[in-house]
Amino acid sequence: MSDKVLKTDEEWRKQLTEEQYHVTRKKGTERPFTGEYYDLHEKGMFQCVCCGNDLFTSDTKFDSGTGWPSFWSPSTAGAVRTETDNSFSMRRTEVLCNRCGAHLGHLFHDGQEPTHLRYCINSVALTFMKKE
Repeated sequence: MSDKVLKTDEEWRKQLTEEQYHVTRKKGTERPFTGEYYDLHEKGMFQCVCCGNDLFTSDTKFDSGTGWPSFWSPSTAGAVRTETDNSFSMRRTEVLCNRCGAHLGHLFHDGQEPTHLRYCINSVALTFMKKE
């Protein structure tokens, strides 16, 4: 999927649950160890809850111990984009869906091999398509 998805705030509110809207459109965060996918070990594809963009595969998922799903790489180079996030008096790297701009989580440089990156992603920002 490469076409950009643009919707009004009202359209997003109608499509998403309150928590999905808060996290993906207002840059919120779910509490650690509460998300549906942090401890999921099935094979498949994680997609953006807002637009269905393929974001991460289960092959790159690892247990970071943080309480959020963590991945060492996106599914493709153009699946996500990053921006500097200076909120809460911290400098972090925000991860966004490259198709619809949904806030997904943050990127850290303390992950495992081969990239040593940790895409720390909110479960509520994802849907999971099990591999058959």
